[in-house]
Amino acid sequence: MAPSPRASSFSRALLLLLALSVALAPAPAAATGVFRVRRKFPRHGGAGEAEEHLAALRRHDGRRHGRLLGAVDLPLGGVGLPTETGLYFTRIEIGAPPKGYYVQVDTGSDILWVNCIRCDGCPTRSGLGIELTQYDPAGSGSMVGCDQEFCAATNGGVPPPCSSESPCQFRITYGDGSSTAGFYVTDLLQYDRASGNGQTTPSNATITFGCGAQLGGDLGSDSQALDGILGFGQSNSSVLSQLAAARKVPKIFAHCLDTVRGGGIFAIGDVVQPKVKTTPLVPNMPHYNVNLEGVSVGGATLQLPTNTFDSGENKGTIIDSGTTLAYLPEEVHKTLMAAVFNKKQDMNFRNYQDFLCFQFSGSVDDGFPIITFSFEGDLTLNVYPHDYLFQNGNDFYCVGFLNGGLQTKDGKNMVLLGDLVLSNKLVVYDLENQVIGWTDYNCSSSIKIKDDMTGFTYTVDAHNISSGWRFQWHKSLVLLLVTTIWSYLMF
Repeated sequence: MAPSPRASSFSRALLLLLALSVALAPAPAAATGVFRVRRKFPRHGGAGEAEEHLAALRRHDGRRHGRLLGAVDLPLGGVGLPTETGLYFTRIEIGAPPKGYYVQVDTGSDILWVNCIRCDGCPTRSGLGIELTQYDPAGSGSMVGCDQEFCAATNGGVPPPCSSESPCQFRITYGDGSSTAGFYVTDLLQYDRASGNGQTTPSNATITFGCGAQLGGDLGSDSQALDGILGFGQSNSSVLSQLAAARKVPKIFAHCLDTVRGGGIFAIGDVVQPKVKTTPLVPNMPHYNVNLEGVSVGGATLQLPTNTFDSGENKGTIIDSGTTLAYLPEEVHKTLMAAVFNKKQDMNFRNYQDFLCFQFSGSVDDGFPIITFSFEGDLTLNVYPHDYLFQNGNDFYCVGFLNGGLQTKDGKNMVLLGDLVLSNKLVVYDLENQVIGWTDYNCSSSIKIKDDMTGFTYTVDAHNISSGWRFQWHKSLVLLLVTTIWSYLMF
């Protein structure tokens, strides 16, 4: 449940900071509360790997759309842009004594889940060069019963048909046939809180999360295997909502992913600088749905039917950082591509895995127009050529906007905006006021977040990235610093 106004004021004392920074040397020993996060997919493949790289991105989004369009509340972690960002995963600690787990960071998913001990089909090794750990609920965890409130909440508010002694179970099947199943447990999530600038104190919170007992399909593949998913969705089952209900955090968070330098920021709290304009979230939707009003290319508005962006069943616009690319209804996609390449009539195009690709030398920002999405409340989102055109070889580019009808028949009328359009922007999700907003921003700089209780404002920094990271991505480190700003709670 959402915290009361008074509780929200107190809860703003806690900030969770994801400093997406990269270093080629180990983090200093004194950096307590710092988790190393790596990028799952490199930006570029070799000439012979281009088609498989694009196919992998499509397979990911295909699985993800199976969740977005279904009545399920369990995530599949996201893959970032096919440019500098990639997918990020972090190491979290669960239990007492705590053990570490590598989980995908996904703002478009709802719950945290990790693979369980003796899991059927779960990978035991990873091609990412990390050591996988399976969670043992017999340690400090406790199983969630079928008759408990959390179980009913994840079943549409209705208790599932099972006995009170039975565990609360989940199962989900994705569009490509991959599946995951298991049960819910409650245990301690470990984190560090800041008692002052640069000073942290160990802390923890009790959360309920999924314990995966069975995986099928690509989810069990060793090549890109992780321990689980960390979701930041808006349902009451998300870690964010659970911490907010416990008066640990406000239901406000922000992310800023830098595809130019590879850094970024992820923080929970009130962002006071920079200021962002917002647009309302569509009420009673399980995802971050917004009202899109129009699209323009180079300042010229696309001429589309007036009901093109109406909200409804399998319609409307979703903001989802767990989706790699961006998907548009067929008519919108066709009209958009015609406008983008209007002055490139002599260009030769090639099709790779439904991506529109071409040869081009020179600066794409000089050669192609800016695409602007306009939303309710006079909020716009600019997508620059270096964002929607990504490189797959020397002078070979592909367009990151795809026809949604080719991805899934149920999503043919839906606009799905993923990391392709969200990168290089500070995106703020204010779930307390049910709005979302963004602004173009240098994600390698810093933002300021205010503690409403004390009135103090704290700077949250991101770090610059070595240019060698794009070629040695397996050495990149992203720092996840989970901090709590200490203040006294007055009741």
